[in-house]
Amino acid sequence: MKRPARIRALFALAVIAVSVFVAVTVPVRLGLDLRGGTQIVLETRSTETLEADAEATDRTLEVLRGRVDALGVAEPSIVRSGDQRIIVELPGVQDPRKAADVLGRTAQLSVHPVKGPGTGDAAKLPQGERVLPDESGERLHLGKAALSGQDVKSAESRFDPQSGAGWHVTVDFEDGKGWARLTGEAACHPAGDPQRRVAIVLDGKIISSPQVDPSVACGAGITGGSTQITGSFTSDEAKELALLVHGGALPVPVETVEQRTVGPTLGAEAIRASAWAAVVGTSLTALFVIVVYRLMGLLAIVALLCYGLISYAGLAALGATLTLPGLAGFVLAIGMAVDANVLVFERAREEYAKRNRPSGRSALTAGFKGAFSAIADSNVTTLIAAALLFVLASGPVKGFGVTLGIGVLASMISALVITRVLAEFAVARRWVHRRPAVTGLASVGRVRAYLTRRDPQLMRRPHRWLAVSAVVLAVAAAGIVVRGLNFGVEFTGGRLIEYSTEQTVDPDRARAALADAGFPQAVVQSSGDHGLTVRTEELTNEEAVKVAETVAEVGGGAEKVRDELIGPSLGDELRRNALIALGLALVAQLLYLAVRFRWMFGTGAVAALAHDVVILTGIFAWLGKPVDGVFLAALLTVIGYSVNDSVVVFDRIRELWRKDAKAPLARVTNQAILQTVPRTVNTGIGVIFILAALALLGGDSLTDFALALLIGMVVGTYSSVLTASPLAIELDARAGGRRRGPVPSRRPAPGSGGREERPVTSGRRS
Repeated sequence: MKRPARIRALFALAVIAVSVFVAVTVPVRLGLDLRGGTQIVLETRSTETLEADAEATDRTLEVLRGRVDALGVAEPSIVRSGDQRIIVELPGVQDPRKAADVLGRTAQLSVHPVKGPGTGDAAKLPQGERVLPDESGERLHLGKAALSGQDVKSAESRFDPQSGAGWHVTVDFEDGKGWARLTGEAACHPAGDPQRRVAIVLDGKIISSPQVDPSVACGAGITGGSTQITGSFTSDEAKELALLVHGGALPVPVETVEQRTVGPTLGAEAIRASAWAAVVGTSLTALFVIVVYRLMGLLAIVALLCYGLISYAGLAALGATLTLPGLAGFVLAIGMAVDANVLVFERAREEYAKRNRPSGRSALTAGFKGAFSAIADSNVTTLIAAALLFVLASGPVKGFGVTLGIGVLASMISALVITRVLAEFAVARRWVHRRPAVTGLASVGRVRAYLTRRDPQLMRRPHRWLAVSAVVLAVAAAGIVVRGLNFGVEFTGGRLIEYSTEQTVDPDRARAALADAGFPQAVVQSSGDHGLTVRTEELTNEEAVKVAETVAEVGGGAEKVRDELIGPSLGDELRRNALIALGLALVAQLLYLAVRFRWMFGTGAVAALAHDVVILTGIFAWLGKPVDGVFLAALLTVIGYSVNDSVVVFDRIRELWRKDAKAPLARVTNQAILQTVPRTVNTGIGVIFILAALALLGGDSLTDFALALLIGMVVGTYSSVLTASPLAIELDARAGGRRRGPVPSRRPAPGSGGREERPVTSGRRS
C-alpha cells in the first residue's frame, strides 16, 4: 500500500474510532418537538429608567433562571438570543399557563432585618414577617421589608487584592438613609448574633444574608448609600449575586413573543415515523446502489453507514439539539450523500471505457480525481444554504441547518476518504482484477448506453426550453397571485393548537362550535384521522383553555399535542428574515459560481434557482399548503440541491472546454449534459427513495416537508439541465455569439474528426 493510501486509511480509522467513542459516551440532546415540553421566547422591553439592552437582558435571565429552578423541571434550558430575547425550554411541562405565569412576574427584591432564628410557628407571625432558609439552609425569622428593589441603584462584583477581601459585591442605594437605619439597628447586636444580619430576598428566596461589620457603630449604621457584601466568593458567585441584586432591583418587563408546547405523544410518533422512513428509504437506496454498481455499490453503502455514524457523533460533540426538521434533514442527507459516490463511480466508468487496457484501480483513481472538483463545488453550495439557515432562522429550522451542515461535511469524508479506502483495497485483490464485471465499473450502464446510441441534440434550439420554463413559471406565479400564500402562524403571528380527539370531527362542525364560543375567525383544519388544528389570532392562555373545552365537547374528548403562540412582532421578523435568507442565498450562489466558473454560468444557475423558488412556492399556493418555517427549510434545501446539478454540468463543460477551447458552447453543453445524465438519474432515484419514505411513512408532521423536497428535486433537476444551461448559451450568444455555433443534427460517422464531440463512452469496448 502506497503512502497516500496508508494515510487515508489511518485517517478513516481514526475518524470512525472517535465517532464510535463519541456516539457511545455523549447522547444527542432531543428538541422539545421530539421529547415533549414547552418552549417560551421572552422579549425584554425598555422602561423609562432602564434600556432593554444585552446587560439588562442578562440580569433578567438570571432572575428567570431561579424561577425556572423553582418549577422543578428536569434539564431546563434558558439562554439569551440576541440583545433582547430569552429562550426558555421546559421539558415535560405541558401547561404553558403555569410556566408563563411564573416567568412573566415582575421581579420582587426586598431587604429585611433578621429578628432571630426561625424556630417559631411561621403561621403565627405578624403580617409581613416570615421564616426562610438562608444560603446554608439555616432558617431565619425575617421582619417586615425595610427596603425594596426600587431602592437599589446598582450592584457590581469587584476584586480587591490589597484589602484581602477578594471578590465582593458593591451595592449602591438610591437613598442611603434607609440602609443606614437598617444596618444601624442590626449593629446594636453582638457579633455572631443572627440579629446582626440583614437578609436580601429575591422572589421569596434569601440570596444573601451578610452580617454587619463589627466596625459599624450601633445606631449609626452604614452611611453614604454604598455598602460591600464580602465573603468567600468565587468570581462567578460574586458576578451572579450582583446580577441577581441588580436584576431584581431594576427589572425590565418581559413579553411572551413565542410559545410552543408539544405533547410527548407527538414526539414519540415523530421519532418512530422518521426511524421507519430512514430504515425503508435507506434500504431501498442501498439495494438500488448495489444493483447498479455491484461491489463498488456495496462498499459505498458501508461508507454511508459510517457517514451516519460520523453525522450522529458530530451532532453529539457539538451539543446540537436534534429537532423534527433536523431529524428529517439527517434522513435526507443520507440520500444526498449518495451523490458523491455516484459522481465518482460514473467518472470511473467513463475512464474504464476510454482506456485501451483498462484496470479497475486506474479507472477508480481517475474517477476520484475527475469528480473531486464537482464534489467540492456542490458541497460548498449546500453549506452556504445551511449557513444561511443557521444565521437567519430560529427554533427547529436552525436545528435543520446545523444537521444539514454536519451532514455535508460527513458526506465528503465518507465519499472521498472512506469509500476510496475500501474501493482501492477491493480492486487491488487478485480475484477482483480477474473479474472486472464484479466491480460495476466495467459496464457503462443502460442510461449511458442508450444516450450513446441515440445521441440526442438537446441544445440545438435552447430558446425552446426557455419558453417551456417561462410557461411553467407563469402558471406557478398565477397560483401565488390568484390563490395567495397560506402563511403559517410563524410568519403571521397568532396561535396554532393541534388536538387529538376521541372521535372524528368534521372541521365545519368544529368551526361553528368555536364561532358560538366567541372565536368566529378561527381557522379549523383536519389533521390525520382523529386530529384538528385550530389557528386564530393571538389568544391568552385563558382563551386557549376555552378553545380546548369547545374542541373536547365536539370531539368527545381531546388531548392537546401541539401549541404554538407567535407574537406579531416575531412573525414580521421571521417573514423578513425568510426573504433575506432567500435573497442572500441567490446572491451567494451567484458570486460563488461566477468566481468558480464564468459569469453567464453563474447568472444561468441563479436564474434557475429563482425559477425553482417561484415554481415550488406557486405549487404550494395552488395546493393550499402552509408556507411556514419547515417549508423555508425545504426551500433552501432545494436551492442547494438544484445548484448541485448545475455545478456538475458546468464542471463538465469547463473540463471539455479545456480540451477544445474553440468548440461552440452549445455543442460542448450538449455533450456535458449527455455525459452527466447517468449521474443525475442515479442520484435522483436514490433521493426519491428517501423522500418517498418520508412522505408515506413520516407522518403528518413530515408529509409537507417531504412533498416540498420531492417537487423541488424534480423541478431543480429539470431547471439545472434545461433552464440554466440554455440560458447560459443565450447569454453567451448575446455577449458575442462566438461560442454558440451550430449543433450537428446527427452523430458524426465513426472515424470522423468529430469523434470527440460524442460522449466519451462512444469509444468503449464491449
